[in-house]
This record gives sequence, structure tokens and C-alpha cells, in this order.
Amino acid sequence: MTTEQQPLKPMELDEEKARELEEKFDSEIRFRPLLPVTARIVGALLVVLSLFHYYTAGFGILSETMHRGIHLAFVLGLVFLVFPFSPKGYSEPAKSTLLRPLGISIIDWALAIGAVVAVMHVPLIPLDDLAFRVGNPTQTDVMLGGLLIIVLLEATRRSVGWPLPIIAVLFMTYAYFGPSMPGILVHPGSSVSQIIDHLYLTTQGVYGIALGVVATYVFHFVLFGVFATRIGLGQLFLDCAAWVAGRYAGGPAKVSIFGSALFGMISGSSVANTVTVGSLTIPAMIRLGYKRNFAAAVEAASSTGGQITPPIMGAAAFLMIEFLNLPYTTIIIAAIVPAFMHFFGVLMQVHFEAKRTGLRGMTPEEMPDLKEAFKRDWPTVIPLVVLIGVLLSGYTPYLAAFWGITLCIAVGLLNPRKRMSVKEVFDSLRDGAKYALAVGAAAATVGIVVGVVTLTGVGFKISYIVTTTAADIATWFGTFLPASLVGGATLTLLFTLIMTGNVCILMGCGIPTTANYIIMATIAAPTLAMLGVEPLVAHFFVFYYGILADITPPVALAAYAAAGMAGADPFKTGNTAFRLGLGKVLVPFVFVFSPSLLLVNANFSWSEFVVAFLGCVIGITALGAALSGFMLIRTKVWEQVLLIIAAILLVVPEIYSSLLGLALLTPVLMRQVTGFRQPQMV
Repeated sequence: MTTEQQPLKPMELDEEKARELEEKFDSEIRFRPLLPVTARIVGALLVVLSLFHYYTAGFGILSETMHRGIHLAFVLGLVFLVFPFSPKGYSEPAKSTLLRPLGISIIDWALAIGAVVAVMHVPLIPLDDLAFRVGNPTQTDVMLGGLLIIVLLEATRRSVGWPLPIIAVLFMTYAYFGPSMPGILVHPGSSVSQIIDHLYLTTQGVYGIALGVVATYVFHFVLFGVFATRIGLGQLFLDCAAWVAGRYAGGPAKVSIFGSALFGMISGSSVANTVTVGSLTIPAMIRLGYKRNFAAAVEAASSTGGQITPPIMGAAAFLMIEFLNLPYTTIIIAAIVPAFMHFFGVLMQVHFEAKRTGLRGMTPEEMPDLKEAFKRDWPTVIPLVVLIGVLLSGYTPYLAAFWGITLCIAVGLLNPRKRMSVKEVFDSLRDGAKYALAVGAAAATVGIVVGVVTLTGVGFKISYIVTTTAADIATWFGTFLPASLVGGATLTLLFTLIMTGNVCILMGCGIPTTANYIIMATIAAPTLAMLGVEPLVAHFFVFYYGILADITPPVALAAYAAAGMAGADPFKTGNTAFRLGLGKVLVPFVFVFSPSLLLVNANFSWSEFVVAFLGCVIGITALGAALSGFMLIRTKVWEQVLLIIAAILLVVPEIYSSLLGLALLTPVLMRQVTGFRQPQMV
């Protein structure tokens, strides 16, 4: 039986398998095996952490420092209990000995207790006393602050790897050795006690905005995503995606795109999206005839869109609320068109690939019965609808998450077709807290970076270096480019964007997206603002390019996870995924030069929006055809060259360049249409 004749199995989501795959491929949730008694103790602590956030979301957040302190104390203490010191600890539970009480090293127990003591010292200081001690720390403050920084760096290393702690140490080193820095980077320097004072006793360091957003917003939506998946909403999304896209050429690949877009609404994680949806779509794509690396790349590129898909968008939307002081509705409305462009770009390349290789769609027998799916799972939609409704009504995101979680539990307990047991409810509370540990530790460590930036003013210096370098490059290009074609200011902004985008990708290769966004929003976004870019646009730019690291080799986590599931070459998968995600590469440049694409800028213009939107749609289609080597028929080399040039001209949000791009498309379209019709005329 050929691959095109093989029947495809129904896409039934196995939540247990998806959870195992996620732990296998995502280092942030790869936990050490525990002895039964230890697992019960740790599980109870995780449930308490979830219940703490659930209660405060519905009945009132505690004072800022106290709320963040309790969150961080739980997070750091639990990190040392669930993440081993080295990869050797992932193999099997250690035996309980005198040096390993309950199977965990006595050093880890000491680090966990030390972390809790160091974290809770600050929230327990009376506010009047704390205000006096900022700038005049006691010896106890310095000792406990130093202890917190050490255990925080170690907790972050265990949960997210080496890069972020190294970056934090480099920034602290810069703060200390200021007088020895070269050129513009020189500054008076700070003593160890001054650095600890700033990072520990103020809200501009460890207890800063990054930790606050995770403790106040992100945790709740991670918990909601876990519950929404457990009650069956993910399966309903996949059934809807299969019904919408499965019948067309290359069906499972298109199901992957639509399913990842829908599932991304509740997961907000590239790797979680990849392993959950990919566990179903990747095998189906391979059975249909797709090459393994292409099947894996489709899922990885699609799943990366989960972090840019409203309403949850990972943690970025909530961070933007705090950074920009904008309503949540403004953020999610601005994200609509760029998210569409990303998925549209992947869809067009998948379509052209399916047509080029002659891959069929799913047959009616292989398609889900949508009527039956809604009859079975319609209650699972209620929590998401209510959550979005509360958000759009202007209430706080954590209150929306509270009602979303509450209704998830209610639906899970009452839905007769897929009823959750009380044990499963507690398991979801446990797993939701577990999944949030790594991002909590990373956010606190990012606070070190942000604290050094505010202490030394290095952000402005970096902005000056970047803009000056971009201006020099622009001046050099201006010597042989006609002045009427592009101005010096535009060239300077263009090269600043290119350099900023590259830095975002490089930073994203080693640290989580949330941490990357916070650092770049602190350092790079002000650089763009200096060149006249609106703050919302600048933040969206650095956020989008940070996400690209998930599908950009050499460290493409989503692509490597998908490759592992498909049995494909990781590097080839990463390269293909990056190619499929090129729409996400181009679109940020478009909304910088044409902010109307985000729908909410102060000078919104429908004419500007229409030109930019249509230019992007046609340009991304042309680029997809060029990269796939197929439009209506196979493309020739000269056609691919014209398509690429036309695509670049079309995405430039300006009417004359768009018209020139359309002119270049004309001979390609004429040849494609003629060649497509000719076989039918023979």
C-alpha cells in the first residue's frame, strides 16, 4: 500500500502521552523522579502554591512585596526539590540515606530552606523600616541578599540552563568593575553591598516587574492552560482544525497549522504546543508522504505562533501591560494581524509543498464528525469564552483567569462525557505549579539584569552605541544609494532593526522567551524609541524576534522537540522551520514602518492599513511560492528570483514599491497560468 493510500488514524489526543513528550523535550519541565513519600510532600507544596494563587486571584492580591515574596519563596524552594543538580539526577529516584533524606541531597534541602529564608526576609520588614534601609542595608540584609542571589542563580541554572545565570553574572560584574570598562561603557562602579542593596531591597531588582508579572498573571494562565487541556478543550480544537483544513491537499499539515493556532490560545508555549499537537499531526504527515524533517518543521513553525496568538500570548501580553501601562484589550487587538500573517505564511508554503509533491487531503472517513465533537465537548468551550469575556470587559487578567479556572473545574467535575475525578483536579493544580517553576526562577533572575541596567544606566549607553553604529552603516550605504530612493533616517532605523532583531534571536537561543523579552524591552526597545518608533511597536518587534529563536538553529527548542518526535535530523528541521516562519521575520519590519498594521496606534489610517495588509498577504504568498519552488506549476529559477524581489517590495508598506512588486509578479503569473492550463488543452 502506498503512502498516499494509507488510511490515517483519527487524531485523538492522549493527554498522558502529550505530558510525557513535553517533559522529554522541554528542559524547563524535566523533573527528577522522586520517592513516593517525597513525591507526596512536594506534590502537596505544589498544590498549596496553586491554591494560593487561585485564592488571591479571586479574592484579592496581597501587598506587592509580600505577594511576590511568597511566590518566589515557594518557587525557589521547590526548584531545589524537583530539579536535580545535574542530568544524572533524571534517571531514577535516589535511595533515602543519612546524606539524602527522603532521596534528596541534604545540600538541596539546605538550599531550599536558605532560599525561603532569604526571600521572605524582605517582605517581613515593616515598610517604614524598609524605606530607611534602602541605601543603608544592615549586615543581615547584605548577607541574606547575597545568599538569595547565589541560590537564585543556581535555581535558574537547574531549571532553564546556564545562559541566563551567566548573563546575570556578567551584568553584576559590569556594575562592580565600572571604572575599568572601555569607552562609553565606563561608570563609577558600585560596591558589593550597593549592588546587593539595589537588587534585594528595592523593587527594581529581584522583586521587580518581571517577578511581579509572573506572580500576578502568568502563573494563573499556565494553570488555566493545564485545566483547559485536561477537560478536553485541546481535543475539540484539533477536531475543529481537522474539519476546517483536513480535506485539502496535504491535510494533516494544514491541520497542524490550524490546530497549533487554536491550541496556542490556551498554551502560550512553543514546546508545549509542539509536543501536544505534534504527537498527532507529525505521524499523520509522515504516513501521508511528507519528509520527516518537513513534517517536524511544519509543527514547530506552527507551534511557535502560540506565543503570539491572542488572548494569552504566553507571558508577553501581561508584561506589556506593566511596561507600557496599556489596557489588555489594546495588546491583544494589536496582536491579531501579525499572528494571522505568521500562520498564513506557514500555510502558503505547506500548500505549495503539498501541491508540488501531490499529497492528498484527508478522506471523509478520516475526518472527525464535528457535530459529534461539539455534542461531546461543547462544555469545554465555556471557560475560554468566559475568560475572554471578562478580559474584554476591562477586569484584571488574574480575575479572568480565576473564573476560567473555576469553570474548568466545574466543567471537569460535572461533564458526564469526560468527567474529572477529584484526584485529577489536584493533579492539575500540582502540574500547573510545576510548569510555572522555571519561568518564576527565570523572571527573578532577569530582575538582576534589569536592576543593573537601572543602577548603572547601561541601557542608554547600549542604545547610543547601536544607533550610532546604524547611522554609520546608513551613511556608508547612502554614498551609493540615490537620496530620493531612501532617506538617511529610514536607513538608520532599518539597520537598527536588523541589529536589534539579530540580538533578540541570539539572546533567545539561550534563555526563555519571557526572560528574553524582558531584557530586550529594557535595553533594545528604548533604542527604537530614540528613533521615533512607538513604544507598543518597539515592544512587539523585540518580542517577535525573541520568539524566532525557538525555530532558529543552533538552539531551536521547538524544532528540536518536533525533530525528536519525527525521528528527523534536528538541524535540517530547524532550517526548514525557520524557512517556514519567514513571514514572522518580515512582518515586524512592516509594522515598524506602518504601525497601522497593529490597528491601535494613535495615527491609525485605514488606507495605510489596507496597503500594508494586502502587500503583506501578496508578498508572503510570493515568498512562499519562491521558497517552495511551486505556484500553480513548478517555478523556474528566474521566476523564483522575481518572486523574492517582488515579495520584498510588496511588504514595504508604500504604494509605489507595492505597484513595482505587482509589476514584477505579472510575467510570473502569466507563465504560471499558461503552463497550468496547457496540459488541460492537450
